[in-house]
Amino acid sequence: MIISQIKWSPTEYFEIFGFQIYIYSLMFILAFLLGYNLVKSFFIKEKVDEKYLDPLLIYLVLSVFLGARLGEVFFYQWGYYQNHLIEILLPIQESPNSSILGLIDGYKFTGFRGLASHGAAIGMTIGLLIFKRKYSFKSLLWIFDRLTIPTAIGGAFVRIGNFFNSEILGKYTDNDWGVIFENRGEVLPRHPAQLYESFGYIILFIILYILYHRSTIRNNEGRLFGYFLIGLFSIRFIVEFVKESQGGIETFLPGLSTGQWLSIPFILIGIIFLFISKKKAVN
Repeated sequence: MIISQIKWSPTEYFEIFGFQIYIYSLMFILAFLLGYNLVKSFFIKEKVDEKYLDPLLIYLVLSVFLGARLGEVFFYQWGYYQNHLIEILLPIQESPNSSILGLIDGYKFTGFRGLASHGAAIGMTIGLLIFKRKYSFKSLLWIFDRLTIPTAIGGAFVRIGNFFNSEILGKYTDNDWGVIFENRGEVLPRHPAQLYESFGYIILFIILYILYHRSTIRNNEGRLFGYFLIGLFSIRFIVEFVKESQGGIETFLPGLSTGQWLSIPFILIGIIFLFISKKKAVN
């Protein structure tokens, strides 16, 4: 007998003065605000000039968003977006009987629903490389090490947003904690994969935060970054076992999901950074 005490049919947005605020988008805003304040505290602690904070935030917001969006498009949904190019960078979706503010017919406002974490990681790396060409105050690895902490908690916020959107679903389960996504018209419980992943990222955030403040690891450039890559993408790899397929490259690379195939290189890179940081510490 299937038992489930969790029936989930949330609203995806709320209105303020007639304007729709999507909870998923709000989670992104909260993630960046919290991240900004965390990095600011690191700058203060280590006596780094705060004039670099605002440009760093701008580069991160743009690069993370573009990377996440393009990652979703090319890793998972190119079959759809190749025929809907205008929707790649605009928060709209084709809808024949809809109109956006009476100005754009045939489309409806949806907010950005498709964002891929692997694409975000690639985008952030490229964005920081560009940032470093203009601003030189610390090494690239020093920046990466400090950004691991807000990125981990930011990932938790994003997965909560996915839960409100009833997307990135888990497989069906007969566990007592299974969730019935009623707003999708379902009657059987699924693994709340979004919450599993969010919880894992919160644990990773706590570990990295403690390591930064209560050890000398932060002085070994690349060590925190290595732990972060191994931890975050191992969590992603494990949770993928209870997720429904999202398509993508797994269609021609069978055996693992697209998320798992994309996580393996990041885990290996994390291991490499641990070896590099250890060698530097010895030297």
